[in-house]
Amino acid sequence: MTQENLVVCTKCGVVNRLPLVRNSADAKCGKCGALLFSGLPQDIDAANFDRQIGRGSLPVLVDVWAPWCGPCKTMAPAYEAAAKALEPHIRLVKLNSDKEQAISARLGIRSIPTMILFHRQREIARTSGAMSTSQIVSWVRGYLLPDLS
Repeated sequence: MTQENLVVCTKCGVVNRLPLVRNSADAKCGKCGALLFSGLPQDIDAANFDRQIGRGSLPVLVDVWAPWCGPCKTMAPAYEAAAKALEPHIRLVKLNSDKEQAISARLGIRSIPTMILFHRQREIARTSGAMSTSQIVSWVRGYLLPDLS
């Protein structure tokens, strides 16, 4: 039996089967044709958030942010650079706390930016405050290093 990852498209929410032996860099969604790993974290809505956490097999790092938040804006380039370093082993997404207030409340968000790391459908780590690229990458790898080797 071929080993595969289940990768949820950030554009349309469809679950794609991606064999581990395939080069993930050029993998596209079977429904909408979007790249599954663009190197840029995508803003997702509540439905896509639930699918990413509940249906995908990859660890998911969620950046909860708001457009008016200065530290969120400061961290955005570092988060994008972290996506380039961590994809395709980890899905990085962004969740706008103003647009997705119900999800933010469900997650217990008290300050932003907050990053939450999910794996196997459960939260495994959380941190608040702006971080540099190297801090984000080190923080994630600290929790997932055995799984990434």
